[in-house]
Amino acid sequence: MISILLVDDHPVVRHGLRGMLDAEADLAVIGEASSGPAGVTAAGELRPDIVLMDLRMPGGDGVPAIEQITATVPGTRVIVLTTYESDRDILRAIEAGACGYLLKDASPAELADAVRAASRGETVLAPSVASTLVRQVRKPAPPGLSARETEVLRLVARGMTNAEIGRQLYIGEATVKTHLLRAFNKLDVA
Repeated sequence: MISILLVDDHPVVRHGLRGMLDAEADLAVIGEASSGPAGVTAAGELRPDIVLMDLRMPGGDGVPAIEQITATVPGTRVIVLTTYESDRDILRAIEAGACGYLLKDASPAELADAVRAASRGETVLAPSVASTLVRQVRKPAPPGLSARETEVLRLVARGMTNAEIGRQLYIGEATVKTHLLRAFNKLDVA
């Protein structure tokens, strides 16, 4: 029997998932949680084989919860089950330790098969998610920061204003802003 913990902030979603999964002879939902932190606590207490985790929840994002569960509950595998398929969400979840990433439009059979595959140690990805990951891997690496951009960022980290940085580096305040904008762009910082 494969034990499952559901972590989603919507009670109706948890209820529907429970009904679908409990209908399978080899699957059993042993607990539910409505936030990332509550999911971490429940995983530690219940020690499920699989955690089905939503990513965006009030009261606690799924990514830190994935990191904590995979670090503190050995043998428990986390599958993300969400409506979000942005590049950033997918990468954050996989880097945090998720063994799978499915979308909520998956059929009951696809979901049950994914849970079984994850329990065998396999990685499970929705086809669109797999395509996104392949595209990310094929994308050239972003350019690194220049020495001046790194220097400007270090001074910002020390709490200096743009004007103070400009005076220290003997450049104009507009040039400091340009270096910061380029660094933010390279680091994908908004």
